[in-house]
Amino acid sequence: MAEKGIIAYFHSPEQAEGAASKLKALRAVDVKVERFGRYPGGGVRSEMNPYAGNFGSLGTLTQSADVSTPDEGILLAADPAASGLSDGGDGGVTGLDIILAGAIDEATYEQAVRVIKSAGGSI
Repeated sequence: MAEKGIIAYFHSPEQAEGAASKLKALRAVDVKVERFGRYPGGGVRSEMNPYAGNFGSLGTLTQSADVSTPDEGILLAADPAASGLSDGGDGGVTGLDIILAGAIDEATYEQAVRVIKSAGGSI
């Protein structure tokens, strides 16, 4: 049996996890669901008051970025997404920051694609 890789993008972890469980029922292997972003890092992991807290950059608060230098923090804060006013106005796909990846048998690939699309995913 030949396997085929599959990568899909979702708006929410719940959508992706639902599709992942159905793909596992189709005998998909190595199915993983993770969140990804433009910048590396997990960002702020605890509640804090940004007025009184010590954080690296506006990019850390708004884009979950790990900032290693002050210069990097300034550049991240200059990104339109840091203001909260960015709508992705260039016509690109936005909001698909959950990725599902795995491998499936070629015989059930088309069925897997239908499962992903019915769960709200994009391939």
